[in-house]
Amino acid sequence: MEQYGFLGLGIMGSAMAKNLLKAGFKVTVWNRSQEKCAEFAALGATVAATPAEVTSSCSVTIAMLADPAAAHAVCFGPEGALEGIGAGRGYVDMSTVDAATAQEIGAAVTGKGGRFLEAPVSGSKKPAEDGTLIILAAGDRGLFDQALPLFEKMGKKSLYLGEVGRGAQMKLIVNMVMGGMMTIFCEGLALADKAGLECSDLLDVIDAGAMANPMFKLKGAQIGQENFATAFPLKHMQKDMRLAVALGDQLGQPLFSASAANESFKRARSQGFSDQDFSAVFKAIAS
Repeated sequence: MEQYGFLGLGIMGSAMAKNLLKAGFKVTVWNRSQEKCAEFAALGATVAATPAEVTSSCSVTIAMLADPAAAHAVCFGPEGALEGIGAGRGYVDMSTVDAATAQEIGAAVTGKGGRFLEAPVSGSKKPAEDGTLIILAAGDRGLFDQALPLFEKMGKKSLYLGEVGRGAQMKLIVNMVMGGMMTIFCEGLALADKAGLECSDLLDVIDAGAMANPMFKLKGAQIGQENFATAFPLKHMQKDMRLAVALGDQLGQPLFSASAANESFKRARSQGFSDQDFSAVFKAIAS
């Protein structure tokens, strides 16, 4: 049976790797904090000491890392993933990065004879646990086809978008829209509260009409309970908003609403909410 690698066992990666193990795939894992690996060893995973050890022993390795800096470091660092790449081995980076980072990693992997696919995901902790992520892949089409059985255990929909960079761009745009929706939603909740209206009534009105959506329903109830348990860290949303605004700069596309939303997330970070859920932007808006 083929051996698959998984680098990064954070909020998203741990849930995704568990779904692969539960589905019966043979998985070798690595995480910067090695103590996180014990739980996966108990589930039948092989634990590696370095990213290079994973990529050199697996036909396909998946990386799910926090940000462009982490994705770059794990690939290019000492005993990094790139050192084990070669002979047609596949590297699937599912981290959310900018297109330039995806292209740099992709060029390095293919330069060593490997195959590269970027595959960032739309979805947070619960969809990762449920295996209902949306996977936005681009790069080597053959590797996409080979990885599809893995994607089907981690997600409910997998798109192939073409050349490397398009997956990153799509993910940033999707998260930009989500961040913008969250900030205007929180402004509405804050304004309703200041006006003396019941926020539960506002949620009922929204849920009954054309604006109804799962995010408003779930996050609205959690905000009402002051529950900001982390499903998608606020610092990662602000990173994605920043990268989306930078993409707009690069392409000459004005992004007035996204830029304003990014400032709200920056304010929330400055107030100490970085590691809380991205819905904690409400606290910065309502303060």
